[in-house]
Amino acid sequence: MSKWEKKFGKYAIPNLTIILLGCYIVGYFFTWLLPGVMSYLTLNPYAIMHGQIWRLITWVIAPPTVANSYRDIIFILIMLMFYFSLGTSLERVWGTWRYNVYIFTGILLTVAGSFVCMLLLYIIYGTGSAAIVGSICSIGAWQFSTFYINMSIFLAYAATFPDAQVLLMFVIPVRVKWLGIAYGVMLTLEMVEFLMSGAWFSVAAIAASLINFLIFMLKAKNNLRLNPKQMKRRAEFRQDIKRNPKVTTHKCAVCGRTEEDDPTLEFRFCSKCNGNYEYCQYHLFTHEHKV
Repeated sequence: MSKWEKKFGKYAIPNLTIILLGCYIVGYFFTWLLPGVMSYLTLNPYAIMHGQIWRLITWVIAPPTVANSYRDIIFILIMLMFYFSLGTSLERVWGTWRYNVYIFTGILLTVAGSFVCMLLLYIIYGTGSAAIVGSICSIGAWQFSTFYINMSIFLAYAATFPDAQVLLMFVIPVRVKWLGIAYGVMLTLEMVEFLMSGAWFSVAAIAASLINFLIFMLKAKNNLRLNPKQMKRRAEFRQDIKRNPKVTTHKCAVCGRTEEDDPTLEFRFCSKCNGNYEYCQYHLFTHEHKV
């Protein structure tokens, strides 16, 4: 990941959560004011293969829920504020590049899943049944929205901040890790149910978010051992390195020497000190432990 970040990190989009939420708002306006237009913006792989390539991007504005009343609008506003908090927290701790990779990987997996569904339909009905495949794709395309992308953000937040608390129904304090486990089980059971009923597009939408989260877990298993403050300090340190290439990586907590002073110096962290204190080879065994 670091090698890719060095090459392409400058292209990462800051405040990506705000852009996503802006897409949701645009999607809601289309749903309320121009509902017929949304059918030309969904992730329909059959239509994409027939020239409507804009659908590869425009499906992202498909809102995760439908608002039919003022009560629904209030719920949507609460949902937007909730995911704004989750997304900005993840970007602040992970860094802009890594958060971008997580979101866009989920989007790409969703697009790939839609084409896998179309391929399965051709295998089932045969290559001569284009009309049937096109009709099913038009219906199934509505299953692809930002709902499951939101769910993957929530699962990632639960893995990163397991001890954070949220108020269930605005009253009951619950640690977010338990909600993450509950949502993960719910999504898995829902995917199995759709799989048994042959709802391939719904299966693909859920599978994309779960696979994206599993990839994140495998890539970040070492980082998850750190608490959020340590992860934030690491992200800020990497940003400082980018802004100032002369920033040193190692510094002795006793003498203050760095690798710039002597490239042959070796540095180690002390496991007995309370905190992240690093020492050069001359003071590693002679310093007073900080407690």
